[in-house]
Amino acid sequence: MSTSTYLAYDYPLLSMFWTLLWFFLWIMWFVLLFRIIGDIFRDDSLSGWGKTGWLVFCIVLPFLGVFVYLIARGKDMGRREIEHSQAQQRAFDDYVRDRAGESKPSSSAEELAKLSEMRSHGDITDDEFRRAKDLVLSGAGPSARTGSTTDS
Repeated sequence: MSTSTYLAYDYPLLSMFWTLLWFFLWIMWFVLLFRIIGDIFRDDSLSGWGKTGWLVFCIVLPFLGVFVYLIARGKDMGRREIEHSQAQQRAFDDYVRDRAGESKPSSSAEELAKLSEMRSHGDITDDEFRRAKDLVLSGAGPSARTGSTTDS
């Protein structure tokens, strides 16, 4: 056997380095493969047959399929990822706004009903209720004072 064959085993630290390097490359390969499979399913411009073709190509010939996919469609992968992230962020922001009660009530009657309920639970005093009721009836209620705060 040649000297280069024994090199990794003569120096255990080098053997460990090569093992970690191959393990890292193996993990990165699977991350790349799963990202490409996710991108195939996320892409709305591909037809069902197109998605099936790319998926079969990436599964049957994984190295060649992944490299060809990256060359042919890799540029748009980033754009689709950004669009997907922005859509998720918009959905999250809408959910938070809805849960936080930022959406304004549809009428002053609803605001008065909420104020009445708060007074009956003891959350606000009678004086606070009267002041808030005057604001709502004058058209300068909480929704009118804050205005439109949505940036979207």
